[in-house]
Amino acid sequence: MQKIQGLLDNLNKVLIGKESVVGMVAVALICQGHVLVEDVPGLGKTMLVKGLARSLGCKFSRIQFTPDLLPSDVVGVQVYNQKTMEFQYRPGPVMANIVLADEINRTSPKTQSSLLEAMEEHQLTVDGETRPLPEPFMVLATQNPIEYEGTFPLPEAQLDRFLLRLQIGYPSPQHEVEIIRTQEHGKHPLDNLQQVLSIDELQSIQKEAANVTLSDSLAAYIVELCNRTRSNSSLYLGASPRGALGLARTAKALAWLRGRDYVLPDDIKTMAVPVLAHRVILNPEEKLQGQTAQDVIGKIIKSVAVPTH
Repeated sequence: MQKIQGLLDNLNKVLIGKESVVGMVAVALICQGHVLVEDVPGLGKTMLVKGLARSLGCKFSRIQFTPDLLPSDVVGVQVYNQKTMEFQYRPGPVMANIVLADEINRTSPKTQSSLLEAMEEHQLTVDGETRPLPEPFMVLATQNPIEYEGTFPLPEAQLDRFLLRLQIGYPSPQHEVEIIRTQEHGKHPLDNLQQVLSIDELQSIQKEAANVTLSDSLAAYIVELCNRTRSNSSLYLGASPRGALGLARTAKALAWLRGRDYVLPDDIKTMAVPVLAHRVILNPEEKLQGQTAQDVIGKIIKSVAVPTH
């Protein structure tokens, strides 16, 4: 716990006043999952990802998604070497530990889909040759929910690859003053961050969290929550079995972060919205009435009885 606390402390220095968001990123890291951060520019999304990579002392890369970006710009390309008279693989930016996919909805569906194999199978296939990605491997993608001109919404298949979808939100006035103070001399908290967790230590934490106990009744509770999304009249599409698996994994990781070796219903409730809301599709009439997927998931949580044993 001491090592992971050092990571949380580092990230809280970079993203001031957003402890819950930092905790969710730590949950995704422990679960070896990917995160979609959906929020307006200037809230510290990039700094958060850089802080994560620096805290782990691992390779970080940033991909700025634009309409003219090609799949080969993401995964790499085979280049002919005239000296050796052979084709050599030139790695793309996705060949890293922590990958920031910035404004992922600004590129074409073909380029977006180039990340699918990497996110799901932790490998790349270029010109018929498969290459494993380094461990750990984590994609943190951002998209601006306000600007729709020139964007390509992520299809459901790709949204389902993200373990969590998060919103950072504006800081409180007090925290915004603190942000100004920490950067008023031209320095950024990121400049002083040190590595606090090795790859081996992270992998050990991931194994510990995976061994947290999830009772049969709580597993059934997770399944019931997901089943309710599939039969809810407000939803056109419910959560997939991958959503149920993600909810179980993240509940275990959150329980571990909270110092327990067993899951409680509160762990599942806390993770339900960030895990499930982006995996469901609202009916058009619900959207017109101002309903959100988060609202529907919240109502489902309240409607399902919590196991008492």
